Amino acid sequence: MNHVAHSRVSLRWVNWRDRLLINPAFHRWASRFPIFSWVTRRRTRELFDLVAGFVYSQTLYACVHFDLFRLLAGGPLEEREIARAIKLDTKATRTLLLAAASIKLLDRRHGTRWGLAQLGAAMVANPSIASMVLHHKALYHDMLDPVQLLEDNSHTQLRKFWSYVDSGNRGKSDAPLSAPYSRLMAESMDLIADEILDAFPLARHSTLLDVAGGEGAFAAQVLRRFEHIKVSIFDLPSVIRRARERMDLLGYSSRTEFCAGNVFNDALPTPQSLISLVRIIHDHDDAAAMAILKSVRTALAGDGELILAEPMAETPGAEPIGHAYFGWYLHAMGSGRPRTALELRSMLLEAGFTKIREIKTSRPILVRLLVAS
Repeated sequence: MNHVAHSRVSLRWVNWRDRLLINPAFHRWASRFPIFSWVTRRRTRELFDLVAGFVYSQTLYACVHFDLFRLLAGGPLEEREIARAIKLDTKATRTLLLAAASIKLLDRRHGTRWGLAQLGAAMVANPSIASMVLHHKALYHDMLDPVQLLEDNSHTQLRKFWSYVDSGNRGKSDAPLSAPYSRLMAESMDLIADEILDAFPLARHSTLLDVAGGEGAFAAQVLRRFEHIKVSIFDLPSVIRRARERMDLLGYSSRTEFCAGNVFNDALPTPQSLISLVRIIHDHDDAAAMAILKSVRTALAGDGELILAEPMAETPGAEPIGHAYFGWYLHAMGSGRPRTALELRSMLLEAGFTKIREIKTSRPILVRLLVAS
């Protein structure tokens, strides 16, 4: 069977399946038939999870707000002790505890004692996740009316928070604009940096320019792991001031060069053997993203390399993270879009790179890694 004939057969099958699946009588029959009943139960659960997903995320938010995971990190506590610690009455406390246990954040132990379940323990082990959860209050606010958000995203909470990506602010460097997002990026970087550096060790490089490097969270992880490397951080002047304070505090200033500028207006320092763009390109629309990539290409030496690291759309096993989560997030932010690895490859080729390869990370749901030269 040739490809065209195969496609026609596949299309007829899909059309027949769709007609079957929208038939209520078929669902009633399948739910009672042993071979299909487990499938119908699973699909019912998946559909209900979509309906209830916002409630699940708000349960997590409440747990983080009341610092419940850290409270239980020392061991299980009685329900009344938890209520006293989080300053809620018994009924409200029990509502939260039962809800958290139902989504595997907490475990009920010995009657009225409660402890951490595996997901709750993971929240303690990765404190940067809590920072992101608290930040998501802005996204939750913007998505209270998703229809309104699609019709008009010009006055969102996320657009205010990420005001630096607005084209009217790209030349600005005042602290009020840059402080909140720089702090959040720094708090959430540890997991991402470990993924990148585990996949792409920098042992053969002696220098790194981290473009839009914020307060130096990624740079600090590089300097901690590789004692021979010197790092340059390029970002807005107000951000660079905080990066300098951070590196002074960590004792890395002698191995760090601080480059104040705006990537859309100022040339990057040259020549560079290694440049990193960590969670930068997906924040920008195509024209701005291409401008950044071309600026990086100009700054690289002939044999230099670019590390482009960020979550990518259509990642196998994590498909909703791309177009569902980041699609809405970036739409509310007012800039950027989730891109597939193939789209990023095409942009890199257009920017003048010729050799592009993907290096596997252990958790691609968090970050994927393209290296271009």
